[in-house]
Amino acid sequence: MAEKHQEDSPFFCAEENFIQDSYRSNPDRPVKILLSLYRGNYRNLFLSTFFYVMKHSAVWVLPIVTANIVNYVTGETEGVWSFIVKNAALILFLIVLNVPANYLHTRFKSLATRSVEAALRSALVRKIQQLSIPCHKDMQSGRLQSKVMRDVEAVETLSSQIFISLLNIVINIAVALSITIVKSRIVFSFFLLTIPMAAITIAFFRRPMKKRNRDFRQEMEATSAQVLEMLEMVPITRAHALEEKEITRMSRQLQSVAKEGYHLDIIQSTFGSVSWAVFQIFQVICLVFTASLALRHTVQAGDIILYQSYFATIVNQVSSIITLLPTITKGMESVSSIGEILNANDVEDNSGKKKLSSLEGRYDFEDVHFSYSSQKDILNGISFHVEPGETIAFVGKSGAGKSTLLNLVIGFLLPQKGRVLVDGQDLSTIHLPSYRKFLAVVPQNTVLSSGSIRDNITYGLQNVPEEKLMQTVKAANLSDMIHDLPDGLDTMIGSHGDKLSGGQKQRISIARALIREPRVILFDEATSALDSISEKAIQDALNNLIRGRTTFMVAHRLSTIRSADKIVVLHNGKCVEFGTWEELLAKKGFFYRLKVMQA
Repeated sequence: MAEKHQEDSPFFCAEENFIQDSYRSNPDRPVKILLSLYRGNYRNLFLSTFFYVMKHSAVWVLPIVTANIVNYVTGETEGVWSFIVKNAALILFLIVLNVPANYLHTRFKSLATRSVEAALRSALVRKIQQLSIPCHKDMQSGRLQSKVMRDVEAVETLSSQIFISLLNIVINIAVALSITIVKSRIVFSFFLLTIPMAAITIAFFRRPMKKRNRDFRQEMEATSAQVLEMLEMVPITRAHALEEKEITRMSRQLQSVAKEGYHLDIIQSTFGSVSWAVFQIFQVICLVFTASLALRHTVQAGDIILYQSYFATIVNQVSSIITLLPTITKGMESVSSIGEILNANDVEDNSGKKKLSSLEGRYDFEDVHFSYSSQKDILNGISFHVEPGETIAFVGKSGAGKSTLLNLVIGFLLPQKGRVLVDGQDLSTIHLPSYRKFLAVVPQNTVLSSGSIRDNITYGLQNVPEEKLMQTVKAANLSDMIHDLPDGLDTMIGSHGDKLSGGQKQRISIARALIREPRVILFDEATSALDSISEKAIQDALNNLIRGRTTFMVAHRLSTIRSADKIVVLHNGKCVEFGTWEELLAKKGFFYRLKVMQA
C-alpha cells in the first residue's frame, strides 16, 4: 500500500536509486552530480523553461517598444498614434500573459526540484539504514540530521536558484545580446567587455568563499550534534546542578558558529559590493558611449534608451551571477556533504547471500575473535554450542564482552577470526534481514518513539489482533499500568517515552519483542530497570514465553538467570567457565565468586 502511494505521488522519483550511483560515479564532481539528480525530471524542466520565457517576454519587448515610440515621435512620422496603440496593446497582452505563464513555470519547476529533494532525503535515509552499526556509533546523530535536513534544503535552494535566477540570467543576457548585435555590432562589442570583468571578479573571490562556506557548514553540523546531545542530557544536567557549565559549553560552540558566520557574511558582502561598483561604472560608460554615437548619428536617439536598458539588463544579470555565487558555493558544498554519507563504504552488504525461510535456533561459536579498532581483543577464542530452544546466559564484569556476543548473534558485528554458525550455516553468508525476521531484541537502553503505547508495542506490524495484543500486554506485566492510564493503550508517552518510568519503558520494550513470536530472543539486561516485585512477575512470564525458543540473556543480576540452560562466564574476552547454574556453583570458581559478591 505504501509503495503504491509513493508511485501515485507527483513527488515520487522512480530514479531514486540512481542518486547513489551518481555520487559513486562522480565523487569529486558536484556539478555533474547535481545535473544527474534531475534524471527523470527533464520534461518538467523543459516546460518550466518554456513558460519562463513566455512570462518574461514583456520585459524583453518593452525596451524595443519604448525605443520605437521615441524614434517615431522624434521623427514626426505619420500614423504615430496608430503605431503607439499597436505597441501598447502588444505590451499589455504580454503583461497579462505573465500570470498564467508564471503559474505554469512555478508548477513544473517545483515538481522537479521538490521531487529531487524528496529523492535525496529518501536516498540518505536508505543509506543510513544500510550503514553498519559500528559506523552509526562513530557518527553523531546530530550531524546525520543536519545532512538530511539542512544540506538537502541547501541543494533544493541551489536547484531553485539555478532554474529561476540562473535561467533568468542566461535568457536575459542572451536576449539582450541578440537584439543588440542585430541593431549595432559596435555597441555589441562594447557589451562583451563586461564578461572578462565578471570572470576576473568571480575568480578572485571563489576560493575564499568556498573555504568559508565549508568551515561554516562544519561548525553548523557540530552545533547540531551538540544541541541534540544537550537535549538528551537535560535530566542529568539538572540533577547534578550543571546548568551553568552546560550553558557555557554551548555558548562557546554558538560563538564559534557566529564567528564562522561573520567571516562568511563579510566575504559575501565584500564580493557583492565590489562587483556592483565595477558594473555600475561600466553602465555609466555605456551611457556616455551610446550618447556619443547618437551625436554622430550612428544610432537614433531612441536607441540610447534601448541600449541603456539592455546594458542595464546585462550588468544586472552579471551582478546577479556574482550575488548568486555564495548560494551556488553553499549548495555545491552541501552536495559534497551529502556525498560523505552516500559514498560511505561501511555498509552491511547482503547482496547474493542466502535468504532464510525458517530458523531452528541452533548456534555454534567457533574460536571467535573480535576487537574494536586498534583495541585489544574484546573476544578472544570464544567457542560454545547452543541447541534450539535453550536459554544461554552471558555473565561477567563490565567490558567482558557480553553485549558484543549479543551483537554477533544479531549480525551487527561479524567475527574477525572464527565463525558464528546458525543452523550449521556461517552467519556471514546469510542474508541478514531475512534472518533477523526471526529475532526479537530487548536492549539494555530502552528505545521508544513518541507515539502511543500501542504504536510502540506493535512497531513495524500491521493489523495485530486485539486479543493477541492484550495477551502480550498481560505477559509483559503491563495490564495494571494500561488500566490506570486515561487512554489505555492509546496513551501518548512523550518523546522517547519520557512520561513513563524506567520499569514501564522496559516492559513495553519486552512486549514489543514478545508480540513478534520470534524463534530467537535476545535480552540485554532486560530486567535491570525493574523493582523486585515487577522483576519476579516478568521473570515468571518470560520463563513461560521463552519455552521452545532459543534465548540469549545478559544480566549483571545473577538471580535473573537461575533458570538458564547454560551460562557462559566471560573474563578478559575469554570463556572461563561454561555450564548450568548448579554446575558452576559446584566448581566454586569465577562464577561462584561473582555470586558471593552479589549476595
